[in-house]
Amino acid sequence: LMLVRKLLTFLTCLYFLLQVCGCIILGFSIWIRVSSAQEVNACSHSSTIMLSGINLLIAVGAIIMILGFLGCGGAIKESRCMLMLFFIALLVILILQIASGILGAVHKSQLEEVVYLSLRANVIALQSTTGQYKEYQEEFQKFEKQNQCCGLINGPEDWGTNFNKPSSKICQCELEKPSSDVCTKYQNRYIYKK
Repeated sequence: LMLVRKLLTFLTCLYFLLQVCGCIILGFSIWIRVSSAQEVNACSHSSTIMLSGINLLIAVGAIIMILGFLGCGGAIKESRCMLMLFFIALLVILILQIASGILGAVHKSQLEEVVYLSLRANVIALQSTTGQYKEYQEEFQKFEKQNQCCGLINGPEDWGTNFNKPSSKICQCELEKPSSDVCTKYQNRYIYKK
């Protein structure tokens, strides 16, 4: 009986930790969704992919939080019903993970093509000189500066003729002393290496 009590206490702590992790993921993903709303609006042609990733994080956080509640509550109250729901939910998640892994392996080339086409559409937006994607280009430059990177697929070539404009600071390495770890020389100016 004492061993069962210790096991239930351990499971309660474990499930409580699971619920806290779910709360953290949920809170963090909602914060990302709210704080990046302006950036998503600025680059609306690629917002679907970004929003779907954030929505997936919100769903995962909510599910983990609910599972933590079922496990923790079931262990504290010694409720067979709650523990059974917890077990069934974990089993369903395991089956879905295995199925998605198999589907991902089977359709790997198609998934890679979808990702490449999405990146290619964004490269076309970066190369646009019509002004249609001006907000997106400005937001992407901010993104490059924050993450010290350049381009999506082929580095500075992704910017096309926009890179060579006289007043252009695209991908410009803005460190006081450009290091070879972060910056590289390209067309007589220092740009981010990544």
